[in-house]
Amino acid sequence: MKTAVMTDSNSGIMKDEAEKLGIFSLPMPVIIDGATCYEGVDLTQEMFYASLTGGKDVTTSQPSPGEVIGMWDEIFEAGYDEIVHIPMSGSLSNSYESAAALAADYDGKVQVADNRRISVTLRESVLEAKELADKGVSAQEIKEELERRAYESSIYITVDTLEYLKKGGRVTPAGAALGAVLNIKPILTLQGERLDAFAKVRGMKKGKHKMLEALRHDLDTRFQGTDMSHVVVCGAGAGLSGEEEKEWTDEIREAFPEAIVYYNPLSFSIGSHTGPGAVGAAVSIRKNL
Repeated sequence: MKTAVMTDSNSGIMKDEAEKLGIFSLPMPVIIDGATCYEGVDLTQEMFYASLTGGKDVTTSQPSPGEVIGMWDEIFEAGYDEIVHIPMSGSLSNSYESAAALAADYDGKVQVADNRRISVTLRESVLEAKELADKGVSAQEIKEELERRAYESSIYITVDTLEYLKKGGRVTPAGAALGAVLNIKPILTLQGERLDAFAKVRGMKKGKHKMLEALRHDLDTRFQGTDMSHVVVCGAGAGLSGEEEKEWTDEIREAFPEAIVYYNPLSFSIGSHTGPGAVGAAVSIRKNL
C-alpha cells in the first residue's frame, strides 16, 4: 500500500516545503477585508501581520469541503492507495470534524487523525507520520499511533500586546489597558485541548524565562526519563525579525543543549489571536522509529 500524508498549513508546513518533504499540505484560507487569501501561497507573514496592525478586518477560516476533497482526489490520481490526513486539533477548529465526515465516503481509504496539536507540535506529528508511511505502516495504524501519543507535547506562548486577546474576548478592555500600563505579559499554554492562561509576568524577558522553566518542568515530570536525543524543543513566534528568531532559538539551544532545537513561525490561526511580537516555545517527543 502506498500511503500519502496530508496536513494543512496550521502545521507550519507550506506548499513548497511539503513538496520537498514528499507530503501534501492544504493552505488555510484567511479573509482580509472580504478577500480570501491563502497562507503561504499569496499571503506571507509580513502581509498577514501588516494587515492585522493596519486595522484591516482579518479572520482565519477552514478549508471548504471542495478544497479538502479536491486534494484527496489529486492524491489518489497521483497513484496513492490511501491517505492519512492530519488537520489541526479538533478542539480548536471544525476542520477535523468536517474532514472526518467527508472521509466516510472513501471506504476507509482516508483516515483523519485528531492528535490534538497545532503549529510546531503538529509539524512534528506530520514528520513522524511521513516516516511511518515510508516504512510501510498503514494509514489506519498511523492515525491510531498519532492519536495515542497526542498529549506528548506542550506549547507556551507569551504575547507582546493584549490588544488581540481583547478583540477575541479573552481579556477585558480594562484588563488590557491595565496590562499595557504595567507591561504585563500573559503566558498561554496549549496541551491538547485549548489555549489556556498559564501565568503572568512583567516584560517579555521574564516571559521567555518562564516558558523555559515550564518546558523544563514538563521534561522533569510528564516526560521524565525521556532520552534527550528524542526531545524536540521548538522556538516559535509571530512576525519576528530574523534577528529575533535567531536570538530566541539560541536561548532555547543554550537551555536544552542535548535536545533537537529549531525555529518555525506560528501559524496564522494562532497569530490572529496573539498578534505580532508573540514568542512561543514547544516541546514534543520523537519516537525512536
